[in-house]
Amino acid sequence: MTDVSPHRTGEVRRDDLVRWLNDYLKINAYPDPSLNGLQIEGTSTVTRVAASVDTSVKTLQHAADSGADLLLVHHGLFWGDALAVTGPHRTRLQTALSADLNLYAAHIPLDAHPEVGNNAMIARALSLENAQPFGDWQGHKIGLAGELPFEQSLQDFADRIQKLTGEICLVHGGGQPTVRRVGILSGSGAGAVAEAAAAGLDTLLTGEPEHKHFHESFEYGVNVVFAGHYETEVFGVRALAARIEEEFGLPWQFLHHPTGL
Repeated sequence: MTDVSPHRTGEVRRDDLVRWLNDYLKINAYPDPSLNGLQIEGTSTVTRVAASVDTSVKTLQHAADSGADLLLVHHGLFWGDALAVTGPHRTRLQTALSADLNLYAAHIPLDAHPEVGNNAMIARALSLENAQPFGDWQGHKIGLAGELPFEQSLQDFADRIQKLTGEICLVHGGGQPTVRRVGILSGSGAGAVAEAAAAGLDTLLTGEPEHKHFHESFEYGVNVVFAGHYETEVFGVRALAARIEEEFGLPWQFLHHPTGL
């Protein structure tokens, strides 16, 4: 890879990397129950990055065993509530602290990011055209909607998504048998059917279903393709880790711990 950045050194001070991440992701731009940013402070110098969707004892230990100095995650440890340092929460913290491992979390800012976000990366993989903001999150659009380069059957579209994610899709065929105008909202986007219908979309691509929204696909006449919460959110952390490599020359590894959900 061509050395295009003055920051490329193969190692970086943690505080410099965190400052760059905070600015690049605009972590304070969105209301978010997640504690975006550095959640656990570890070693002061970072030479290797690991990326994972979730934070668990397994992912933290995997990162430590891989020699990473920083674990980059989409789902961190803190969601707005105070947690006693007991049980699994204690074990997670102890695992990171024992390894001197930094933990950096980016939740909504990574879903919404226009370059390395989950939705942006999926849209790019689908060659989505005329992409526009879509998917309301407390007054912010964090997804994308646009047109596929060509119309295809709902089954062909679902098969394409399955090849992209590796997850068998759940399809609610509430709309037309063909797909052209698609809304993308990674993770928990089942409640966006009405918004998709209002935007004139024929299909919503999201992660996991919710029972309370089951009938909306058929009532609003919108197809919904559920490709898995986890599988629709592997894209952002991988793209962000690759972007860190471009900027700082740090090698990275994706830690694959699928949930099946």
